[in-house]
Order: sequence, then structure tokens, then C-alpha cells
Amino acid sequence: MTMSSTLNGAPHYKGVLFDLDGTLLDTANDLGEALNAVLTSHGLPKVPRERYRPVASDGAKGLIELGFGAGLKNFDYEQLRIEFLDYYENHIAEHTCLYPGVAALIEKLDQHQIPWGIVTNKPIGLTHVLLPHFPELKLAASVLGGDSLAQRKPHPAPLLQAANEIRVAPNECLYVGDAPRDIEAGNAANMCTIIAGWGYIANDTDLTTWQADIHCAHPSEINKMEFLFTKPSNR
Repeated sequence: MTMSSTLNGAPHYKGVLFDLDGTLLDTANDLGEALNAVLTSHGLPKVPRERYRPVASDGAKGLIELGFGAGLKNFDYEQLRIEFLDYYENHIAEHTCLYPGVAALIEKLDQHQIPWGIVTNKPIGLTHVLLPHFPELKLAASVLGGDSLAQRKPHPAPLLQAANEIRVAPNECLYVGDAPRDIEAGNAANMCTIIAGWGYIANDTDLTTWQADIHCAHPSEINKMEFLFTKPSNR
């Protein structure tokens, strides 16, 4: 775990918000299967896992652009998006799983009565279809999707709304995500930002450019954060 020097003497935090895809859940293979189903239906070659996994956090748009490349201009993008989302919804949790360490982290948050929530750019309808497959996530105090509000990440509005719903001031909240837009949104919301280094991040990415407060390589590192789990006596 690496931490910015600005956190020396940081206050104790009272809540945690998470991105979903690439942070709590490894959804890449189901998203990739949806892309490949659409490509196959149009007579185009499939994209291998090693190419679609780093793009999974970019959702339908990023994956369709990856799969169709320059030829995308020859198709109706909105129709492709509908085909992608229809297939994905019908196969939404065939290969998806919690990242190792996430269940233990969520359990510890619940045991310490630390409220937490989910702020994703995945459409809220699909989010509500996906989450029941993972009972470990049932106690989320807030769940917001990319279309829950007029704005979506990297705009801070969804994070601010989620902080309000979990009843934690933004500056006493952590936000954990695996994409630059997550960190940008968290910083704009005046939250402590954590890069989920286990997510969909290319190996050659210069994470220092994201300007996050903390970089964690595994969810278990969040379990060890004393400024989250060690409460002041007057709290």
C-alpha cells in the first residue's frame, strides 16, 4: 500500500464508498462475453480476454469501441449498445465473482458498523439485476448507477449523493475505484481517494498521474487502515 504524505495525521474516516466493476466485482469476463456475442452476430472476430479485461471498466461504450475499432462508423452504435446490454443482462453473473478479500472487507465494515455504499457508472437497472447474486453486498446503505442522477462520474454529484445517503460527511468518506474517473470524482467531492490496484488497470499505467491519496494492491490492505477502523475514544 502506498499513501500520499498529505494523509499524515489524517482524521478518522466514518464511511466508505466503492466503485463496482473492477473494484468489488470482477465482471470483465461476462462483459467480454457480451461483446463477443455482438461481434459474432455481425460476422466479426472475437476479442481475447487479455485485450478486453483492461477496458472492462469503460463499460459498453469502451468495449464496443474496442471490438469494432475503426469499423464502428459503419454500424448503428445505439443498436449495438442495445444488443450488448440485452445479452449482458441475460448472462450477467455467469462468470462474475467477488474479488478475493472483498467479502472479508465488507464483513469487517459491517462488524464495525461503518456504513458503506456503491457508486458505479453501470446503469442502475443492470446494477439491481447483478447485486442480488452476491449476498455479501446486500447491506449497502446506498447504491447509485450511472443513470441514477443527471450527472455521472467523473462528476462528483453521485458521490455527494451517496455520502448523504450513508449519512457521512464527504470529507470523512473514502472512495475506492479502479479508474481515473473514480479518483477524479472522489477528489472533486473532497473525499479520501483509494486506487483499487487489483482492478482493470493496465500494467504500464502511471498511477501517480491519477492524484489519488492511497494506492492499494489488495482489498485486505484497507482492512489494516487504522484511521478507518480504530475509532477515537470521543467518537
